[in-house]
Amino acid sequence: MKKGERIADWADGRLGLRRLVRGRARRAFPDHWSFMLGEICLYSFVVLVVTGVYLTFYFHPSMKEVQYAGSYAPLRGQTVSEAFDSTMHISFDVRGGLLIRQAHHWAALVFVAAVLAHMMRVFFTGAFRKPREFTWLMGFLLLILAMFAGLTGYDLPDDLLSGTGLAVVNGTILSIPVVGTYLSMFLFGGEFPGDDLVARFNTIHVLVIPGLMVGLLTAHLALMLYHGHTQYPGRGRTNGNVVGVPAKVRVVKSSGYFLLVTGAVFVMASVAQINPVWQYGPYRADQVSAGSQPDWYMGVADGLLRVMPGWEIDFWGHTLALDNLIPLTVGVGLFLALGAYPFIESWATGDSREQNLLDRPRNRPVRTAFGVAWLSFYLASLIGAGNDIIAVRFHVSVESVTWAVRIGLFVVPVTAFALTKRLALGLQRGDRDKVLHGRETGIVKRLPAGEFVEVHEPLCQEQLHVLTQHEQYEPIGPGDRLSQQLRSRISGILYGAGAQIAKPTAREYQALHKGHTDDHA
Repeated sequence: MKKGERIADWADGRLGLRRLVRGRARRAFPDHWSFMLGEICLYSFVVLVVTGVYLTFYFHPSMKEVQYAGSYAPLRGQTVSEAFDSTMHISFDVRGGLLIRQAHHWAALVFVAAVLAHMMRVFFTGAFRKPREFTWLMGFLLLILAMFAGLTGYDLPDDLLSGTGLAVVNGTILSIPVVGTYLSMFLFGGEFPGDDLVARFNTIHVLVIPGLMVGLLTAHLALMLYHGHTQYPGRGRTNGNVVGVPAKVRVVKSSGYFLLVTGAVFVMASVAQINPVWQYGPYRADQVSAGSQPDWYMGVADGLLRVMPGWEIDFWGHTLALDNLIPLTVGVGLFLALGAYPFIESWATGDSREQNLLDRPRNRPVRTAFGVAWLSFYLASLIGAGNDIIAVRFHVSVESVTWAVRIGLFVVPVTAFALTKRLALGLQRGDRDKVLHGRETGIVKRLPAGEFVEVHEPLCQEQLHVLTQHEQYEPIGPGDRLSQQLRSRISGILYGAGAQIAKPTAREYQALHKGHTDDHA
């Protein structure tokens, strides 16, 4: 044996890696463009870790005041914190520092966007069903952690923009009844902004959240390998197999995707400026940065705060700041509803079987409509977060934009739900007609009686299978107990009358095709 083989044999005898890798190498991986969304999450996270490690070598997480004497002339001589001073040093004096800073920030935005897009893909296709409920929960927690990682990292430079955002965060925390004051004091180390804010946020951003995220990503990938990958319906694809490319091919393609994602992040960092802290200046409690907007993933919280009327009530001798408390409750409820939906649907259907084939979104109209309504509410809130910028750019009053968003938060989700459900049902009707009558060819013939008809071409077996393989649930009947009645109501909303179009039966297909059988209808 050669030296390399002896080392590999020695390691395998103690770690058993060869058997593990050999077993996984025989697995097939489905090949579909939407699966790359999950890979973008992983690769952008790697970019985040690498660039973050580089930045920690130069960043000083301290609020101790110093006099700025760096390369940026307009700020020389001003009193700043060490955190802001080190951020300026990274941006102007460290070789490649500004590129790495901006790549880190862009990678964070891409990471959160990819996690949300990946979750929406899982939601719309039903990839969260048994046995992948815990995988869904891990992805959901990863989204929440990613948002807070971005928030804590955004506030580390101690500039005026981040300080303005933190003032909003502090106001929201203080609105929490009973414990709000204690949470604020604990988070900021005293009265806002305190003296330990940057040090505490740095610990959370660099140590606590990344550690939790690494654990979640590892568990997420381990569960994916254990349960196997889901796949879209098609020829030869069942709940008991996986049709795709070999692991070796997938590894090569994934390596190329990693380079593409990394390159895209650094191209954005090179050509698109982000978070220019030197333009905002250091944070001062008596100043507010004009035109300040958070990163897009926190826009839903800021938008709800901006459009909420300034309501306050007295309750048992305490003042409840409803203008902060209600948006906080709505925002938390919005995300909790997303995280809990798979369990609600599983409870309503009563289906305990393993599901490895994905749904076509059109075949689950109500679920798809709920997802689009959720996204539309998020987007309406995001527009509210930029009400001042919109007002300035389009020369309208801020009040007009605010009222438009207030109305939109109630009207847009309902409208999006109705339109999406109607569109999905229309697509189901089109699929039913295509199965029974075939595909339109565009050829028009004249019958002996003078009537003109369009010639339809029968679908192949593979197309028939894709259009008819999905299972349609029946709503659960009412029961005596309150929980059974609630379950019956939810089941009726998801799969009752008007929630789906009955797919063609074998008898209908045979009647129209003069006795020709079709095992897939």
